[in-house]
Amino acid sequence: MEVVNIFLTGKLGETLEDFEHGNARFEFARLWSSGPKRLVEGPVWAFVDWVMDDLAGLEMCRRLRADPRTADAHITMVLENDDAEDRRRALKAGADDYVVGTLDRTIVLDRVLALQSKHQKYSADQIQLGPLQIDMAALRATWGDALIDLRPNEFRLLRFFAENPNQVLSREDLITGLGKQEPPMDERTVDVWIGRLRSALKVAGAGNPLRTVRSLGYVFDAP
Repeated sequence: MEVVNIFLTGKLGETLEDFEHGNARFEFARLWSSGPKRLVEGPVWAFVDWVMDDLAGLEMCRRLRADPRTADAHITMVLENDDAEDRRRALKAGADDYVVGTLDRTIVLDRVLALQSKHQKYSADQIQLGPLQIDMAALRATWGDALIDLRPNEFRLLRFFAENPNQVLSREDLITGLGKQEPPMDERTVDVWIGRLRSALKVAGAGNPLRTVRSLGYVFDAP
């Protein structure tokens, strides 16, 4: 049975009982400012409060991305208010998405299971577009022989572009394509995703196949 680690800042991570669903066991634990205090094996989901007892949530996001144990975690920032600037800062600090308000076990599990389900819908097929190859089963993308180092949101964004090459896609198209309509998301969030994806493509030697079309959106120019 696969173990899925769910870390939460604050005392909630110490009080929630583990949960089994399908072939996975979801294990809850508290996330401390120094990182996890137990062995981490399997996928990691982290829920980070905007304000922690001894650390800012933004700094916690940065630490998670710098820690090899949690560098690939799916990070959800828990915002106190639905503020566009706070959302932008959270995503820039390394969060994958966000929720607004107080967490409880139901909210956490609903969110994790929904996202797990989306990941499991990837088929075993591959997308080949010139030197770009995307393996949905392995959640892995390469440019030629070089691995494109992507977090979950950017991987799904690249897949969506690859499935719709040479088309102008608006920010709303991208939000809808990635299933991010609920809760409503600031369209500027897309710019953060695009920036991360462009950086990863450049590092892999792909140059910049993502073209900005002013006032309209973005195009993935097929190689």
